[in-house]
Amino acid sequence: MRNTLGFVLLPVILAASAFAFPVLPPESGAFAQDGLQAGSPNGSDEVAVPKTRDGKPRVVSREGAEYLERRRKSAPFGTVKFDLQGLRAGMGARNEPRVKGVRLIPLKIGKIPCEWVLAPGADPDLRLLYLHGGGWVSGSGGNYLPLAADISVAAGCAVLLPDYRLAPEHPFPAGLEDCIAAHDWLVANGPSGPRPAKATFIAGDSAGGNLTLATLLALRDRKRPLPAGGIALSAATDFTLASESLKTVHDPIISARTMPEFRDRYLNKTDPRNPLASPVFGEYRGLPPLLIQVGEHEMLRDDSIRVAKKARSDGIQVKLEVWPGMVHVFQIRRLPESREAIEHIADFMRSHMLRPR
Repeated sequence: MRNTLGFVLLPVILAASAFAFPVLPPESGAFAQDGLQAGSPNGSDEVAVPKTRDGKPRVVSREGAEYLERRRKSAPFGTVKFDLQGLRAGMGARNEPRVKGVRLIPLKIGKIPCEWVLAPGADPDLRLLYLHGGGWVSGSGGNYLPLAADISVAAGCAVLLPDYRLAPEHPFPAGLEDCIAAHDWLVANGPSGPRPAKATFIAGDSAGGNLTLATLLALRDRKRPLPAGGIALSAATDFTLASESLKTVHDPIISARTMPEFRDRYLNKTDPRNPLASPVFGEYRGLPPLLIQVGEHEMLRDDSIRVAKKARSDGIQVKLEVWPGMVHVFQIRRLPESREAIEHIADFMRSHMLRPR
C-alpha cells in the first residue's frame, strides 16, 4: 500500500545533526516516555515513543525530516484516482538486494511462488515468513528483496517471501490461505531442504501486516504450529474504517480514499468485521508476543494502536512503537530510522526465539 513514487529505495548520507520531533497529536492516545515496551498485557492504553539505545529521547534524523518534506510536496497515491495498473507495475517490480553474497533461492510451495533470502552467516533454521504489502491487490516478494536481506543480516535468519494470491482475481480468503500454507511449510523446510526450524516468526507490512495478524489467528484456531512471535509493520487492521487517523492524519504516501477501494476488491462480499479480514476484532488469547511498528504520519496509525490495545486486553505481550516523524512502511526508506527499526525487529526475534511456549 505504498505510493508508486516511493518504491525506489533512496540512498542517504548519514549525518550527525537531527531535528527534534513534534509532539504527537492528542488522538494518538497517552504516549509513554519510559522506553520501548508499550504497556503490559493488562489492557493499558500506553503507546511507546521509541528512545535511543542509551535511553535518550528520540529525535527525527535530518534525513527523515527532509524525506517527509519532499513527500509532502507531491500528492499521495490515490488522491485523484485509484490506478490499479500503475500500483501493480510499481509494487511488482523486482528490487535486487544490496547485501553482498546474499543467496536468493526460488521455489514453489504447491502453486505459491516463493523465494528464500539468506545473508552470509545467517542461520537457515531460524526462519521468518515475510508477507509483502500492496493493498491485497498488488505487490510481490521480489519487490521486498532489499528489506528481506537487511532483516536476514540483522537477525541472522532466513527470510521466505511468498507471492500470495491477489485480489480482485483471488478475493479473501485466498491470499490468507497461501500465507497459512507457507508458514506450515517452513516449520519443516528451510533453504537447504527438509529440516525442522529452530524457531519461526511471521512479519509483514501494510496489507502484509494485516495478513500477519490474520495468519496468527488462523493458525491458532486450526491448532497449527505457531511462530515464536509476530511482527506487524504499518498494519491495516479495520475494514470498517473506524480509526480516527483515517480522518485526521495527512498521510504523504497514500490517501485514505484508497481504503474503500482496497476493501471492496479484497473482501468482495465478506463481512468487514470478520476477524481474519479485520484483525482488530480478533480474540488474541493463545497467540505469541507481538511487535508492532508504525509511523506518526500514517493514516493507519490508529489501526496499529487499536489492535495493540485489543491484544493486550486479551493478555498478549505487545511491544508497540510509534515512530515520530515517520511515514508508511518507513522501514524500506533507507533512513537512519529505517535501519534502527530493523535492529528492533532483530532484537525482538532474539528475545523470543528460545522462550518456551
